[in-house]
Amino acid sequence: MTDAPVHYVHEEKADGFGTVRIRPVDAEADAAVLHGWVSAERASFWGMNGLTRDQVAEVYAHMAGLDTHHAYLVELDGDPVAVLQTYEPSEDRVSECYEVEPGDIGVHVLLAPAGERGARPGWSSALMAVFASYVLVGQDRRRVVVDPDVRNEKALARFVRQGFEVGPVVTLPEIDLPDVHLPEKTAQLAFLRREVAFPG
Repeated sequence: MTDAPVHYVHEEKADGFGTVRIRPVDAEADAAVLHGWVSAERASFWGMNGLTRDQVAEVYAHMAGLDTHHAYLVELDGDPVAVLQTYEPSEDRVSECYEVEPGDIGVHVLLAPAGERGARPGWSSALMAVFASYVLVGQDRRRVVVDPDVRNEKALARFVRQGFEVGPVVTLPEIDLPDVHLPEKTAQLAFLRREVAFPG
């Protein structure tokens, strides 16, 4: 039996860093890598600390069955470096906290810890630019919305550096469903319009 070929949804050169490729998460095959990232203290705002490897796999397997929420593994020259999740804001709890516009897309980003290459100045900005290219141009969207935890100052600063406009602080309501539990979250909304990211 041969492995199915990997289907990349986006590929782009990040100047000075290498080739970034984005592909759908394989819940089972990627579970160990994802678990290592989301269970680390630095990822506490991701909301998956304390989950086992199998529970992480279940979360991403559930997401793979949704039409409105998608998870992607991001690779740099073949090495996993981030998780990118996209969602339809109109089908998410964030819609209760702001006025969704046509062409909006929601994004969650988790960057992996620096690997053997070590931390490299400009890497997070280069990666965020690739994400913006994928969601705004590749998916033909007009505006990105992000909702980091209000205490996650690093993430917010990263978004602002990319040109995001800071919006209101909101309280995302608790979601308690058979397949999904999300605690209430105080979030800082921020927005990036396509014409700001890609002027002209």
